[in-house]
Amino acid sequence: MSTLSCSADFIVSAAVAEFKGPLIFGVVRLAQVNMEFARVEANFSGLSLKKHGWSINEFGDLTNGAASTGKVFNPPTALLANEPIGDLGTLDADEKGDAFFSGIKQELRVADLIGRSVVIYGTEDKSDSGVTAAVIARTAGVGDNNKKLCSCDGTTIWEAATKNEYKVQ
Repeated sequence: MSTLSCSADFIVSAAVAEFKGPLIFGVVRLAQVNMEFARVEANFSGLSLKKHGWSINEFGDLTNGAASTGKVFNPPTALLANEPIGDLGTLDADEKGDAFFSGIKQELRVADLIGRSVVIYGTEDKSDSGVTAAVIARTAGVGDNNKKLCSCDGTTIWEAATKNEYKVQ
């Protein structure tokens, strides 16, 4: 994990979860903005035309797919009482099966998420065990890596965002 200490209490960090099919493909990027919140950006393709719940779950165990990832992540130190910290809300897939998300999540500490999983559910209310999942792994943060292209598939890093302020050239 790439880190840069800004003070005794704050560490900048970033992580990624990659969904590699066979039906659903996508990437979730997480970046610690400050100690109060993290930025979450995601792009998916291959989803059915409806709303899908998604969350960060306790475990990165994919031996039984999303069913073995445990419950929605909610550390004992969580201050929000109305929902678990790992609840990311819903994704609204378009007619092509694509969904995009960009937002912030309060109390989310990226360093605590390494090795856990991101799960996509077949329903909006997360009542099933999930249709797919990906393990959250360490990654370089913006400005921490001089590479422009991902050597794994040639994707230009961060270019999937639709807003110019997130593009790195």
